Amino acid sequence: MTFHPLDPLTGPEFTQAAAVLAREHGVGEGWRFASIELVEPAKTALAEFESTGVAPERRARLVVLHRAENRTWVAVVSLDTDTLLEWGQVAGVQANFTVDEWEEADAALRAHPEVIAALAKRGITDLDNVFIDTWTYGDAVIPDVYRGLRLGWADVWVRAQAGANPYAGPVSGLHFVIDVNTMNLLEIEDSFTVDPPNGMGEYVPHLVPERIRNASTRPPLKPLDIVQPEGPSFTVDGNRVQWQNWSLRVGFNYREGMTLHRVTYTDAGRERPIANRLSFSEMVVPYRDPSVDHFRRTAFDIGEWGLGFMTTSLELGCDCLGEIRYLDAVLHNSAGEPYTIPNAFCIHEEDNAVLWKHVDHDGGAEVRRMRRLVVSFHVTVANYEYLVYWRFYQDGNIECEVRATGIMVVTHLEPGQPHPNGTLVDERTYAPFHQHFIVARMDLDIDGPANTVYRSETRIEPIDAANPLGLAITQQNTPIETEGFDDFDWNTQRAWKVVNEQTRNGLGTPVSYKLVPGGAIPSFFLPEAPALLRAQVIGHTVWVTPNDDAQRWPCGEFVNQSGVDHGLPEWITAGRNVRDTDLVLWYTFGIHHITRPEEWPVMPADIVSFWLKPVGFFDRNPSLDVEPSALHCAPGMDHTEHAGHDHAGHDHEPDAAGTEPRRTA
Repeated sequence: MTFHPLDPLTGPEFTQAAAVLAREHGVGEGWRFASIELVEPAKTALAEFESTGVAPERRARLVVLHRAENRTWVAVVSLDTDTLLEWGQVAGVQANFTVDEWEEADAALRAHPEVIAALAKRGITDLDNVFIDTWTYGDAVIPDVYRGLRLGWADVWVRAQAGANPYAGPVSGLHFVIDVNTMNLLEIEDSFTVDPPNGMGEYVPHLVPERIRNASTRPPLKPLDIVQPEGPSFTVDGNRVQWQNWSLRVGFNYREGMTLHRVTYTDAGRERPIANRLSFSEMVVPYRDPSVDHFRRTAFDIGEWGLGFMTTSLELGCDCLGEIRYLDAVLHNSAGEPYTIPNAFCIHEEDNAVLWKHVDHDGGAEVRRMRRLVVSFHVTVANYEYLVYWRFYQDGNIECEVRATGIMVVTHLEPGQPHPNGTLVDERTYAPFHQHFIVARMDLDIDGPANTVYRSETRIEPIDAANPLGLAITQQNTPIETEGFDDFDWNTQRAWKVVNEQTRNGLGTPVSYKLVPGGAIPSFFLPEAPALLRAQVIGHTVWVTPNDDAQRWPCGEFVNQSGVDHGLPEWITAGRNVRDTDLVLWYTFGIHHITRPEEWPVMPADIVSFWLKPVGFFDRNPSLDVEPSALHCAPGMDHTEHAGHDHAGHDHEPDAAGTEPRRTA
């Protein structure tokens, strides 16, 4: 395993960083470590390391909260010299929530006598089946009497029995307001009651009613083997992954979760940079229901909570199939103590049907199967799961896919009660409409850091003497020269090319990669809506800014209890040049979730993706050199000849039970 300055912090480094603050400023009892993360070296320092082997100083940045004073402090620590380099208070902000606070709030509220009484009033007396889910506040919905406090508001859910789905049992109209620093109950909001309907919200097999289980006519599946008898074609050295001309490094932090760094493609022996850093920088989930149960529900899953803290361990045969390599991740709790997330990242290859093919009428067929490398991680954010896949293809394409699954938030209704802002998904139960906005932050370095973003769109040419049948279309490419935003246009099939105007391909044109948008959705907010004011990034599809290591969070660093977006809309007022420079492309995409009965009681994955595709980056199809498959199908070959073989051409039989597929880990 080879060390690299971008390797995530280790357990001992988390401990060391916390110890420096304890020694220098007494940070310990009465404090919370909201975040500890690696200070990633600048590009110049990384370039020096890669050329000389001299590593830059290893640093950690910490955000800590003094609970009694409700003050947030930021520190930078040198891990090489064990010294404190920076220490300062950030006034008027609230640090991100921690998992410990969420768990402690649930325990404190369930033990509170007034909460117990409020639940008993509704006939809920078995507290073991009660689950209290604390959410963060936005500034516009904070009651004036509680301003200046670190606040949470809580939903209440009750399971039908041990192990059952808590989200099937909303206690509608009942919410708690809590001071999360002191865990003191501030207010019980008891606005209305609804008699629970006789719905079916269970998904664990033994809890699904027999009448529903017996109604199934689905035949069992035969085993599906994914076998690589000679092992995978990729290599993993520490956090560096190499496969089929691709090279990249996997990083990790509390906020973004998995990050990808130093993405390159070796072309004819020359290693060519494509991306310096790829990550998700914010996720905004506004619920579009103004009712009492939902009007406060706008989650910043990255800024308020952190995808790293929500990352879950992956399991072979469930989350990943095939010849898998895993990487663990290390994080910290709010006491600054490290812990490990086993199997946090999954790295594997997938067959993906045909890469290219042609059948010549007298020359036979040439066909190549597509293989792709997948680097993935999964997060659980309360009721929802997000499954993130970065895929690298042999033809130079990069795909980013997100799958949203889990359980929808629901509310019970009175008989005949309307539900204009949601869909009926069970008896007297509706799921509110909402949206999932994800912001990808892409520091692309197409053949180097000097890049320009071009708006690329198709134009219909007028009918005239040169175009009498109205067939002609042309492609218009317009450089974006000053930082700002742009929007998707279906009518022109607008996309965005990141171009290196200083580098030419063999045809004499500048090299580039194109962002092919997918899941580009409008915000559906009026300009003055408080949720949009907090997250103006979701109001536009694409933003372009100069690369600045201090500008990582599009809605600002401290979005917990925020009222105004202190990120992108403020940065772009500088009017900086983005022509032929080191830049960042921010892409907003997601799911406009108009809820469906078919998504209850557990939601089949809703899939959204976008692509980065080479446009003139290569002189021709870069996958011409992909070798034919082991079972090369010649013209006229009977496909039944291959029965009983797996995709690699090896005989196989079912295991002794005849049912379970063989898998390799």
